[in-house]
Amino acid sequence: MTNKQNVIDQPRKVRDEDRFDERALDAWLKQHVDGLEGTPEVEQFPRGASNLTYRLRYDHRDLILRRPPPGTKAKSAHNVVREYKLQKALAPVFPYVPNMLAACEDHAVIGADFYVMDRIEGIIPRANLPRGLTLTPDQVRTLCTNAIDRLIELHSVDIERAGLSGLAKGAGYNQRQIDGWIGRWQKAQTWNVVKGKAVTDWLAANVPDEVRIALIHGDYRFDNLILDPQDPLNIIAVLDWEMATLGDPLMDLGNVLAYWVQADDDRFFRGFRRQPTHLEGMMTRQQVVDYYCERMQFNPQNWAFYEVYGLFRLAVIVQQIYYRYHHKQTRNPAFKRFWFVANYLIWRCGRIIRGSN
Repeated sequence: MTNKQNVIDQPRKVRDEDRFDERALDAWLKQHVDGLEGTPEVEQFPRGASNLTYRLRYDHRDLILRRPPPGTKAKSAHNVVREYKLQKALAPVFPYVPNMLAACEDHAVIGADFYVMDRIEGIIPRANLPRGLTLTPDQVRTLCTNAIDRLIELHSVDIERAGLSGLAKGAGYNQRQIDGWIGRWQKAQTWNVVKGKAVTDWLAANVPDEVRIALIHGDYRFDNLILDPQDPLNIIAVLDWEMATLGDPLMDLGNVLAYWVQADDDRFFRGFRRQPTHLEGMMTRQQVVDYYCERMQFNPQNWAFYEVYGLFRLAVIVQQIYYRYHHKQTRNPAFKRFWFVANYLIWRCGRIIRGSN
């Protein structure tokens, strides 16, 4: 089923705009993490458009560093220290987070907040499965259900018993999300992106009460999962907890499906695919909703709201990234056409809204 040598995610040379003082980092780490020897080899994972991720290879220790990107950003976004604390608190009740080692808020070290954790070696499924990994349709279906089951497991954590009820406000989450994302959309406008007022007005007029308050991930996707190299159907870790909080699990599911591009979607949406949800054996979006809601015993009255919310939130995220590129706060060429993606997602929201009336 796999050729391990070919499927493990590998970093690359650090981009010039994302460099930092490696000697200052090494000195700080050796004061805060036991057992580090030698000088780290620093590389960068090229994927991702939010927080930056680096690999630090010491003589006998393999670490991951997470830090925010340069440039102006939303006040609450890219809070890596919060991400560190959240994962540390999660470990006893949801053991699919990496081992947290240390966090730093002293910008004299590398010019930004950061944290470090132990690296977990494994397979990260991206737009296409890596070379050397082939799965039958039945295996794809098993991987798919395992991924949704892991999300259900997260949403089923007993917040009170786990001592996590103080992580966030919880109640009123849905209204805060709609208000917040509409505000961010308006602040990230550029001349080449539609206003989307029909979509924002519809969302504001249709906010449901929370079905319940749960521990939610906020960015749950296949490319934020690590698969066991020896058994790629087994999910051994969940990454990227930047947006995790206490909120409505159906809103989290809406976020999941915003990235769920099917084989029968239009060619524009297929062009944005970032995970292998097109493979034969994968559930459709509707099958995911049915599977999840049956096991969670939810019966949403207006699923279109959650679907539109997920797509609109993704449009805002994409546009915020493009806004940084537009204003020359990043030179990463991958962001050059993100304005087009934002426009398409708003169009897709409008189509779902019209179909729900």
